[in-house]
Amino acid sequence: MTRLTRLTRPTRLTRPTRPTRALALVLGLGFAVLACLAVGALPASAHDVLSATEPADGSTVEVAPDTVQLTFSDEVVALGTEVQVIGPAGEPMSDGPAVVVGQLVSQALVPERPAGSYTVVWRATSADGHPTSGELTFTASTARAPGVVPPPVVKTPTDAPSATAAPSDDPTDEPTAPQAPDDIAPWALAAGAGAIVALTAAAVWWIRRQR
Repeated sequence: MTRLTRLTRPTRLTRPTRPTRALALVLGLGFAVLACLAVGALPASAHDVLSATEPADGSTVEVAPDTVQLTFSDEVVALGTEVQVIGPAGEPMSDGPAVVVGQLVSQALVPERPAGSYTVVWRATSADGHPTSGELTFTASTARAPGVVPPPVVKTPTDAPSATAAPSDDPTDEPTAPQAPDDIAPWALAAGAGAIVALTAAAVWWIRRQR
């Protein structure tokens, strides 16, 4: 009596099952969500910005002031910070180097200052080492001669108050511009971690259901 021998086919290497691929996809999406939340929570800009000037940009004053003042949103590094004031005839009006105290940069002007348009070209170094630059203009109605005290400015009751307040000489004053957060918001990290846990739990439940 002959025995029938059953031939067995050689086993084939199996490819990763769909549940395994689904788990990898879910985990990848979770980490992508966490990365997007972390990037969105980063501060928009860490560099200083010019928040106030005295005189104000585009303003008209009775005489050119003794000192031009620039107030920034954060502390400024003295190295690389300079201010150049150019008079109506294109002559330099700066007297000595700029003085940096915290957020305030001051530039003295020469004693004799003619009437006309002035241009202030500035360059400042942020605390993180990033340089920023710009320029502003103002106009002086009356010339200022050495030793001559300018006449006081008398305002009538109908004069409207100035919209731009002069910056304080105290370097400890808070900046007028809102500050961006320095660190990633804790809620963003918590939300991202929660999203990853929820997606992972859903993937595990789906895999068990497919078996």
